[in-house]
Amino acid sequence: MHDPAFTRRGKWRSDDDDEPVFAKRNRHPRRLRPADAFAATDGLPDGDRWSTWDLSAPTERGPRPYPRWLVTDAAATDTELGILKSGKEADVFLLRRAVPGTDRSCLLAAKRYRSFEHRMFHRDGEYLEGRRVRQSRDNRAMASRSRVGREMISQQWAIAEFEALSRLHRAGAPVPYPVQITGTEVLLEFMGEPDGTAAPRLAEIRPQGAELATLWAQLVAALRTMAGLGLAHGDLSAYNVLVHRGRVVLIDLPQVIDVIAHPRGGDFLDRDAANVAAWFTARGLDVSGLDRPVRDPPVHDRPVRDRPVRDLPVRDRPVRDLPVRDRPVRDRPVPGPSDLAGELRAEARLR
Repeated sequence: MHDPAFTRRGKWRSDDDDEPVFAKRNRHPRRLRPADAFAATDGLPDGDRWSTWDLSAPTERGPRPYPRWLVTDAAATDTELGILKSGKEADVFLLRRAVPGTDRSCLLAAKRYRSFEHRMFHRDGEYLEGRRVRQSRDNRAMASRSRVGREMISQQWAIAEFEALSRLHRAGAPVPYPVQITGTEVLLEFMGEPDGTAAPRLAEIRPQGAELATLWAQLVAALRTMAGLGLAHGDLSAYNVLVHRGRVVLIDLPQVIDVIAHPRGGDFLDRDAANVAAWFTARGLDVSGLDRPVRDPPVHDRPVRDRPVRDLPVRDRPVRDLPVRDRPVRDRPVPGPSDLAGELRAEARLR
């Protein structure tokens, strides 16, 4: 006689076998994690995103040794505090990078380059001339301005500025410390006060007298350093120079020019010099108190006491016995506005 307690295969049936099939399914199956679980805010205790420090390769970080004020902890978070500046090709935001639960934090300037379609600066051909990348395919794409080529150009602006700032920082030029680059975002040292007040641009202040002469001397020294590296700012004006606690700081360097590789590199040096010289001259720069550049007279025309000691190597001779271009920048005569272009050309070894 058939016993309904057994199935066809002879197995004992449980009491709930008569329940609907959907009721016997696992009501808590394993599922994929939501898409936002892998986002930058996954488990974020505070801030807008996790620190991007680990996303940059060692070659995409600033020069070593890293400054002590910089927060490099993997547990740090980035909080966006507002916009500092909106330009033709990029926007600059103020970020605070901090380690939650501690007092370790630093302020950074995040410069984010726009895509080619959203830029307000398209006449960039004269700046891109002379720039090359390793892959010839990429060079052709940028030259033809294809969709891919335009995106490459946007990224090249960020790369060019980061590399130029790194070189200048190593050379001791007054520029913000380049923290890192991630795609088209360049993180820089924030030039301002701890409360988030940004340093004013040169065009926003009204220096006079000795202060004006001091700023001129500092700017000349910075431009000499750039020219000595074979670089020209390319778009220098009083709007691209900050004055932070009495010191000039050069900013906005995506269009930096290699004066040797660019066929018109000397013209960019002349234009940079003319722009800043006109600004200082219009505000009454008095060069009478500055040491004007002089051509070293021949050795046999100098007094005996001023002649170099021939038995000493050049590096051991007194500064006053060295040619002007061999002296440290701080010990060279400060040229007037009309002499600056010639000084920069001589520093860059251009005719």
